[in-house]
Amino acid sequence: MSSKSKKQQENDGKLVKASASLQQIADSNITPRNIRKIVKDSITVLQDTKLSVAVRAANAISMLDEVAQDPNMPSFARVTLWSAVSELESIRE
Repeated sequence: MSSKSKKQQENDGKLVKASASLQQIADSNITPRNIRKIVKDSITVLQDTKLSVAVRAANAISMLDEVAQDPNMPSFARVTLWSAVSELESIRE
């Protein structure tokens, strides 16, 4: 297997893992509606195949950075969000 396709597989795996974490936040009833909306929007950005994986990750991170500062975010959601963001930050092309 070439290193490029191996890297692509790693990035895809990280994308799936981060998306799953974000989906947990989006599906939670105790997460405020405005936070759920931004998280759902970031999941949509991650699934946009017209952009490269790294660009999708960077766009999602910028969306999630501002919501991570929201004082209304439940602590479980904040920890899950940070975990997803760190996963996305490790994506490189």
